Amino acid sequence: MTLPRALRTGFLVVCAVDLGALLAGWDAAHTVAKPLLMPLLAAYVVACHGPRLLCAALLSGWGGDVLLLFDRDAAFLAGMGCFAAGHVCYLVLFKRYGRPRARGGLLGAGYAVALVAMIAALWPDLPAGMRGPVAAYSVLLTAMAYGASRLGPVAGVGGALFLLSDSLIALGVADWPRLPPADFWIMLTYVAAQYLLARGVLGERAEPAAAYREKRAETRRTPH
Repeated sequence: MTLPRALRTGFLVVCAVDLGALLAGWDAAHTVAKPLLMPLLAAYVVACHGPRLLCAALLSGWGGDVLLLFDRDAAFLAGMGCFAAGHVCYLVLFKRYGRPRARGGLLGAGYAVALVAMIAALWPDLPAGMRGPVAAYSVLLTAMAYGASRLGPVAGVGGALFLLSDSLIALGVADWPRLPPADFWIMLTYVAAQYLLARGVLGERAEPAAAYREKRAETRRTPH
């Protein structure tokens, strides 16, 4: 088994352990497994010779994962800041490797409507000290989700799932009802989002390199 495959398998195994722990209500296993997820995925990216900025995005998510294990408002805000830093990294990656997609304007309009509707609906029920940070973070998160579509459907789905995962967290902050067990659905959509975003970046980054190698090979085969 190659190193990238071994690391990806390790990530998927820990995902299964973490999600199973959430379903079983085994808090100790979740506390151990959750902080391992993003470092394993970042190690997989390194083994695939992925961009450093992608590792930075994933490790920013790791910081948020750890901080959200603490049930404190300060930890929640700091964790949100970590995720925000990760979204900035993703936006830079999307600009670097992405390209305009068909019907991008329609998709952007859909995301904008969803953003406004979500903030307007949750605003009265959010704690006063959370309203500004949650609104600002939601704008950045939505921009990331929309920008992910520039890398194709894999990353696009990843961005949408990240938006869904964090929307479920926002519903909890506003004390709205959620489908139980809420933490399971949050983590399921989150780990899927991060993995798909990583795969999307790695795939788009590999395309120019593969095209270059193919062009070089054709040049060598062509008689002069």
